[in-house]
Amino acid sequence: MNTVLAAEAGSTTARNLTITLFLVFVAVTLAITIWASRQTKTATDFYAGGRSFSGFQNGMAIGGDYMSAASFLGIAGIIALYGYDGFLYSIGFLVAWLVALLLVAELLRNSGRYTMADVLAFRMRQRPVRTAAAVSTITVSIFYLLAQMVGAGALVALLLGIKPGTTFLGMDADTAKVATIIMVGALMIIYVTVGGMKGTTYVQIVKAFLLMGGALVMTLLVLAKYKFNLSSLLGDAAASSGKGSAFLEPGLRYGVEVAGNSTQTFYNKIDLLSLGIALVLGTAGLPHILIRFYTVPTAKAARKSVLWAIGIIGTFYLLTLALGFGAAALVGSEAITAQDKAGNTAAPQLAEALGIDFLGGDLGGATLLAIIAAVAFATILAVVAGLTLASSSSLAHDFYANVLKNGQASERQEVTVARVSALVIGAVSIVLSIFAQSLNVAFLVALAFAVAASGNLPAILYSLFWKRFNTSGAVWAIYGGLLAAVFLVFFSPVVSGAPTSMFPDQDWQWFPLSNPGILSIPFGFLCGWIGTVISKERDEEKYAELEVRALTGAGAH
Repeated sequence: MNTVLAAEAGSTTARNLTITLFLVFVAVTLAITIWASRQTKTATDFYAGGRSFSGFQNGMAIGGDYMSAASFLGIAGIIALYGYDGFLYSIGFLVAWLVALLLVAELLRNSGRYTMADVLAFRMRQRPVRTAAAVSTITVSIFYLLAQMVGAGALVALLLGIKPGTTFLGMDADTAKVATIIMVGALMIIYVTVGGMKGTTYVQIVKAFLLMGGALVMTLLVLAKYKFNLSSLLGDAAASSGKGSAFLEPGLRYGVEVAGNSTQTFYNKIDLLSLGIALVLGTAGLPHILIRFYTVPTAKAARKSVLWAIGIIGTFYLLTLALGFGAAALVGSEAITAQDKAGNTAAPQLAEALGIDFLGGDLGGATLLAIIAAVAFATILAVVAGLTLASSSSLAHDFYANVLKNGQASERQEVTVARVSALVIGAVSIVLSIFAQSLNVAFLVALAFAVAASGNLPAILYSLFWKRFNTSGAVWAIYGGLLAAVFLVFFSPVVSGAPTSMFPDQDWQWFPLSNPGILSIPFGFLCGWIGTVISKERDEEKYAELEVRALTGAGAH
């Protein structure tokens, strides 16, 4: 009886501690946002933070934007459940930055003003290109938002001790997750509508420091537990995983060889290749990352910010290895999947186990869990705010100001529309996230990468590097790649026909791959080429002007 009462007291203390830390973080970030709103006077302030951030500040903010719930919760979870195969995400997300640095960052900063479409529309007819870019930006952002909101639901259910069969404030586990998703959506809408790019950037910088600090402390504790002997850590992880030595070898989740079924084995290998292509090419097409390059005053600062981001992000992804294998060893796959089938709570569960070990007792576990969970929650809020800002900016600047108003909208009207758009996009994301709760968040982000690489990357690269490229080619590239990716995802096992699908009881899947990148990305490039060659439109003078601007920064805003 005493043990039960002690456990209940421990869990109540944990809940109270967690809720207090949450409220402190939310209060601090809201204060930053309100302060930033007073500095936000023009459209440049709202969209690009007044172009006042240094390379280091922007590098930290990019890191904050990029190291999302998918990175912290999803990758740690996927490594904890599938070992070696989960590490693919860490490598893919990091290598993708080299593509962004070498092909996109500096040229984009020199050529545009606020959104990705500024570059695409520079030498083409404004209306069709800006409309297509706005549609693509919103689609990619919503895919990415799904991952963050699902992570938030899983995280808060763990924090409040809500498991299947238990209740909190009269809510069962599923209702509590839905309530969390709605709360995160409401907070992100406040950040964007009130603070704009300045508020969002400062929130991301604070969050990047917190996340790096939290991940570093957990990594050191995991290594200290094993006396910095990686071999015994991996051995324990393999033993606790229930998979034995297969846990440390490729083929547990991706590229699985199915005995006696060569067709399925082939599809599994292709799916692995498809995922790798999507991860590496996706970053350079992500709208919320691309708009970060406009927040610095010069091209040199854009380059510097990407170098800082690579250093920060590279270090962080190395730490996810220790977190994933540490969770497998110290928590075990059974305990992880009992809390969340997709493994999204592995990192916070590891924090709890380390707290019990190093700080002593349930209170120690509750303390470290609360700190790490608050960091993860900060991560989700910051990334969600960045995504919402990217999509609402595109709707207001590209679609409203340049398509509907033909460039005649005032700055004040534009910013008002951006704020209303943030509200609408937030609402759509909340509704869709409620249906996607069974999916791993790292996996959901990989889908967003595939859609970004299919719809945005071909148009961006053609626009910057191909003289012959024209309006028709840009529209074909964006819609072709985007529709192909979304169409294939809809008919894949992600949406129906598998126990882990969004709709597990339905079955309309016929496309065998979980990630469409291997088909939809080349299809986007092909559509851009076909659209260009069937149109007679050419403007080589305008291309020459874009080339000079992109390479030198002359005439950049």
